[in-house]
Amino acid sequence: MPERSPRFDPYALLEALDRHRVIYVVIGGFARVIQGTEEITRGLDIVPSTREQNLELLAAALDELGASRTDRKKLNLEQALGSEEVLELTTDRGELKIVAEPAGTRGYDDIRRAATREPLGRGLRPSVASIGDLARMVSALDDPERLPELMQLRKLVELDLARGRGIER
Repeated sequence: MPERSPRFDPYALLEALDRHRVIYVVIGGFARVIQGTEEITRGLDIVPSTREQNLELLAAALDELGASRTDRKKLNLEQALGSEEVLELTTDRGELKIVAEPAGTRGYDDIRRAATREPLGRGLRPSVASIGDLARMVSALDDPERLPELMQLRKLVELDLARGRGIER
């Protein structure tokens, strides 16, 4: 019988990252939901700063969360981020994916510029990738099944531009 995944608790995942003062940007499905798309997600995707001190803080947060690789290999954070596109983890609080360089970007420093701090409740205000950067990431995947996500993001970009120019909807 396959192992059952722990219940997804984004608050607990984000609280652990914040407790350890990890520097990161939320991307993926959870970020798209925060930015206004209509989808369901069962995990959290982040792009951390890859500075040595931050990776040490991230490792401590992962230890607190009981993180382990989904492929059951030994978890070596620095090595994995240097050699794998996506590090998929299971934690006591749900799935967590760590991406050093999301498709269509140059990594943390690229997407942090347009990221915004979004209030989620419980005192959490994580940095969340901008709608434009999320659209750029989905588009770079060049996956026809992601077309609905891309179209929603493009519509949100248009609404943002219209709102910024004072154009009424």
